[in-house]
This record gives sequence, structure tokens and C-alpha cells, in this order.
Amino acid sequence: MGANGGKFSIAVLGGTGAEGSGLALRWARAGYPVIIGSRVEERARTHAAALQARAAQVDIRGTDNLAAAASADLVVLSVPYSAHRPTLEQVEPALQGKILVDLTVPLRPPAVRRVQLPPGQAAALEAQELLGENVRVVAAFQNVSAEVLDDDAATVDCDVLICGNDPGARDTVVELAAAAGMRGLHAGQLANAVAVESLTPVLLFINRRYGGVHSGIRIMGLESV
Repeated sequence: MGANGGKFSIAVLGGTGAEGSGLALRWARAGYPVIIGSRVEERARTHAAALQARAAQVDIRGTDNLAAAASADLVVLSVPYSAHRPTLEQVEPALQGKILVDLTVPLRPPAVRRVQLPPGQAAALEAQELLGENVRVVAAFQNVSAEVLDDDAATVDCDVLICGNDPGARDTVVELAAAAGMRGLHAGQLANAVAVESLTPVLLFINRRYGGVHSGIRIMGLESV
């Protein structure tokens, strides 16, 4: 719940990219107040206005990453791996006591179709190590097509594997997945993010090999979930 009893507010850092903006718009349409964050405040404001133009009566605004993180109840990080640590170091004080949903995949161009584990084994584990235990880091949404998320008419036909050490934080992200039109599944402790993040280069390879662009993950045998 938000401060006034309504839905909690969400900051999407790196929200000017396709995946971040696609999620931001879907959550705004579901009634969540959304703050787009960017390194450059004016870019965030411009992008938020463009998203607002795509949907009537949604609550989306833009500001710089630190201000966005400070003013939101929950923070989503959607940046390239090269910007992962610098962004976290900048906003770390504003994340204390909050849930951080980390979408980052440690891709290293040009070999983006090959699994390359980072020094900390997973971007989400590196985030948790950097931020400390007062921030509940949850890894999610890494295996969802950015193009599908950013397509207003598209149905997102895949599951979201959600890893985190705090079950309550995972529950919150299951709620967010449903609000964005996907099924969220508890996928265990944050250590399991090593496997989830590593699925992204596998999916990129499958897309290239078979001429697809939107491959995703679907867990079978859970029809009752």
C-alpha cells in the first residue's frame, strides 16, 4: 500500500529504455503511480510525457534517478550491466528500507548470446552485496521481451521467474507481474538469479537461430497457479 492507502508508487530507473518504459506504462495503466528515472532529468520528463500521451489518465512523471528512487515506495532497476554498479552507488541512500527489483542481465557485447557470469555470479547478487541487508533485492523480468512489453497491443505470453531472499518481497513482485499481464512464479532464493539471468543469452541465441524475436519462458504443469 502507498502512503495514502492506495497503490504503492514505483520508480523505474532506466525507464527511458524499451523494457523499463514498457513495464512502467503497464503498471501505470494498472493504477500504480510511476516515476521514470534517468541520468538526465530532462530526458526522463520528456519520456514520461510521451508515455502519458499513449494512455489516458495515468500517473507518470519523470525526474533524475536519485530523486525518483527517493520519492518511490518500490524501485525497479532497468539499466545495462555497464551502468549497474554506478547507478546503484548513486541511489544507494534512497533505497534503504525498500524493495529493489533488479532486471539487469550481465550481458557483455558483442558476445550477448553466451552466458558470462559477472564477478559476483549474478547482477542481483552484486546489488544485494553492495546495498546491504536493509534493501530487499528481488531479481525478475530478465527473460521478457522488451519489444513485447513496449507494444501496447501485445499480450505477454510468458512467465516471470522471481528470486529473492525475502518471501514477502517476492509476493509483491508476483503482484507486479500480474499487473503487467504476466504470471509471476516464486523461483527461490536470490542465489537462483544466477540461473535466471543466464537464461537471457540462451533466449537471444534461440531467437537468432530460429528467426524469432520474442521467445520467453513458460513453466508447464502449473495450470492452477
